[in-house]
Amino acid sequence: MAFVIGLSGALAPGPVLTATIGESVKRGFWAGPLIVLGHALLEIALLVALVAGLGHWLTRPFIQGLLGVGGGLLLAIFGVHMMATARNSVFEALTETPGRNAALRGPVLTGILTSLANPYWILWWATVGLKLISLALKDGVLGLGVFYSGHILADLVWYSLVSAAIAAGRRILPQPVYMVLFLLCGLAMAGLGGYFLGTGIGKLR
Repeated sequence: MAFVIGLSGALAPGPVLTATIGESVKRGFWAGPLIVLGHALLEIALLVALVAGLGHWLTRPFIQGLLGVGGGLLLAIFGVHMMATARNSVFEALTETPGRNAALRGPVLTGILTSLANPYWILWWATVGLKLISLALKDGVLGLGVFYSGHILADLVWYSLVSAAIAAGRRILPQPVYMVLFLLCGLAMAGLGGYFLGTGIGKLR
């Protein structure tokens, strides 16, 4: 159940998918699994917080509004930065190999920040996720562990496939194609930021 529901969420377009495409252009296949690692680390913290009782607060309109405004601004900044640095980023990605520390730090941190900036990700966990947690806890810690593993496995499978497709294309497609793809990802990220910002302001009003 956790895998199927998690996969339905992973397949939906959003900041993490956009970031995975952009990072895969720059860093190749491992960008996807590393972004999922960052996403998974954040979800562990949120899972613990929800079990401790945070879910009640996250469903309040004022809190959702604050999350929307903060997350929207962060995503908009990410998107504008991606567009502004598209030429240099793609050139460096296709001509240089980033060091291990840089490769690890970039996608993992991106996975954390893009997840945190998405207010709908937090809202999903505070509603649907909380219900699934309650079902899993009927089998104790083992049930919770199985639920979390299935959920993360869905993310890992999908985003690894996305990264593999982008990385394979790097050997075939010319640099201008990748620059356009990178620009579109930046535009999509900025657009999502604007949408989240607008909905956040609406909830605060």
